[in-house]
Formats: sequence, C-alpha cells, structure tokens
Amino acid sequence: MKTLQTAVTTIAAVFLAALLIAPAYAKESTPSPATGAPDVNDPAMMAKMMEMAKIGENHKLLGEMAGNWTYTVKMWMDGNTSAEPMTSKGTATRKPMMGGRYYELNVNGEMEMPGPDGKMTKMDFKGMALEGYDNVKQKFVSTWMDNMGTAIMMAEGTYDPATKSFTYTSEIEMMPGMKTKVREVIKIVDKDHHTFEWYEDRGGKEMKTMEINYTRKK
Repeated sequence: MKTLQTAVTTIAAVFLAALLIAPAYAKESTPSPATGAPDVNDPAMMAKMMEMAKIGENHKLLGEMAGNWTYTVKMWMDGNTSAEPMTSKGTATRKPMMGGRYYELNVNGEMEMPGPDGKMTKMDFKGMALEGYDNVKQKFVSTWMDNMGTAIMMAEGTYDPATKSFTYTSEIEMMPGMKTKVREVIKIVDKDHHTFEWYEDRGGKEMKTMEINYTRKK
C-alpha cells in the first residue's frame, strides 16, 4: 500500500511541476491548433477541460439502472419473432465506477449452444459491459465482451426522454469478413424494470433477434 501511495504522490508531483514550469517554455511547447492538443497555458481551455470532466444528468440516467437484477432472455436466431424463442435466465449487477462517470455491468447465466456433435448444450454465460456518457461527443458510449467470443463490441447511442429509451448502434464481425450492423434499444419501464432489444441488419433488412427483460432483485 505504501508503494502505491508513493507512486500516486510522485505522479501528482510531476504533473503539478509540469503545469508550473509550462509558462517558461510557452513559446517552445505550445502546440499548434492543428495538432488538436489542448494548450495548458490557456485558462479558458483548461476551464473547458474541467467542465468536460464533470458528471451530468446523462450519467445520472445510467445510474437509474444500477443495482442487482434477474433477467429472462428470448432469442430468435432467424429473426422470426412469431416463432417459439429460445429462452434462458440469469442475473446481472450494474454498479458505478469513478464517482458515477461510468457503470460496470456483469452478467451471469446459461445459454444453449450447439456442441461439437451438433446437439444443443447448456453453457455458462458470462458477459461484461462498461457504459458511460462522453461529454465531448455528446453521446452515450458502451463496450461489451463475453465468454462466447474474443471481440470487444463498441457502441454509441442517444437517449429519448419521451420513450425513456437508449438507442445504441454498432457493428459486429463474428466471422472474418461478415460484418453486421446492430441496433440496441434499452427502455426504462420503471425503477424496477427495464428491457433490452437487439436488432441485426440481415441483408439490408433489420430483424429483432433478442429481447431481455430485467427485474430488480428485492
């Protein structure tokens, strides 16, 4: 613990020293606007950077889904939602990170997948998401990873207060050269319920292939 504290103190001291001596080298070190790098000698720019780091109402919106949940999944692999879906259940926990700037979602459940012999087999499913709101982009951002693959999916989204829904868009590539556009819709039903819908672009036609219903644990 002492080593960690020493390292943090050293980093803070170096950063502070850099800010203090920066004016002496302003002519040499001030970056050109073309580089896109912030000018630490510009008080207005530094104030704007501090403003961009603040937690806002959009971060609090994500906080409405914090807590412990149970969920039920419905899946239609062929996009035919009128057919009987594959179903599974599990649990999820969403918790704040770094003062509420981000939220970490951890999911545990079961999923039926074809085994080596082609027969459907129940497998343990684990997934994790990191969610936040980027004040600079003015968009919600998220990443997703799970034990059914090796890719990290990245998505950006918006929020519609009229429907209390987040809509994210992204692109996945489950097989080399087979890129698929994805749309996700998360709707807050009330403080104890929210839903998740997953849509895929299949040959230019959007199809719903998954729906998850979350209920807060009491």
